[in-house]
Amino acid sequence: MSETTRHRTPVYRATDHIVAPPGADAYTRPAFSLSNRAARLVWGIVWLLLYRTSPRPFHAWRSLLLRLFGAKLGTKCHFYPGSKVWAPWNLHCADQVTTADGVEIYNPALIECGSHVIFSQGSYICGATHDYNDPAFPLLAYRMSFGAYAWICARACVAPGVQVSEGSVLGLASVATRDLEPWTVYAGVPAKAVKQRERFLHGGDAA
Repeated sequence: MSETTRHRTPVYRATDHIVAPPGADAYTRPAFSLSNRAARLVWGIVWLLLYRTSPRPFHAWRSLLLRLFGAKLGTKCHFYPGSKVWAPWNLHCADQVTTADGVEIYNPALIECGSHVIFSQGSYICGATHDYNDPAFPLLAYRMSFGAYAWICARACVAPGVQVSEGSVLGLASVATRDLEPWTVYAGVPAKAVKQRERFLHGGDAA
C-alpha cells in the first residue's frame, strides 16, 4: 500500500473475498471472483472485436456497448476506440464525458465522472494498488470521483483513491497522488498546485 493511499479506506480488499488454498502462493492467486474474471473476459472480447475496431465517429455505438456491460452514461459521451475501461459496470458518467485514444480507466471499484470531464490521450486512471506490508499482498480497490469539468491532460496519471474536484486540471504527464482541489491547475510529479483556474460554474450549474 503506497504512502499516498495509506489514509484512504479501500472499498474492496481481495483477502476479504478470495480465500487462497492452503500452501498457495499469495502472489499468484486471483484477486477477483470467477464470475468477475469471466465477465471481464467477455468484455475483453467485445472490446477487441466490436469496440476497438469501430470507426472514430461511432461514439453512440461504443457507449451502447459500455451500457450493455453495466456502465451508466449520460448523453453525448465520447469514448474513442483506443480507450479502455477495465470494468464497465463500475463506471458512472454524467453528460458529455470524453475519453480519448490511449486512455485507460482501471476501475475494480466504482469511478464516477461529472459532466464534461475530459481524459486526454494516454492518461491513466488507477483505481487499485496492493498492500505490500501484508504477506498476502492483497489488492486494494478504491472508489474515485471526478468533478464536473475536470480535465486530466495527456499522459497524466491519477493514483488510487485520489478524488478530483470540480474544474480541476492535471497537467501534461503529471501524477496526482493527493486529492485535487476545485478549480485549481496542478503539474509535476507528484502534482502540485501551480495556479487557479477561472470558475465558470456557479451554484447548481454543474448538474
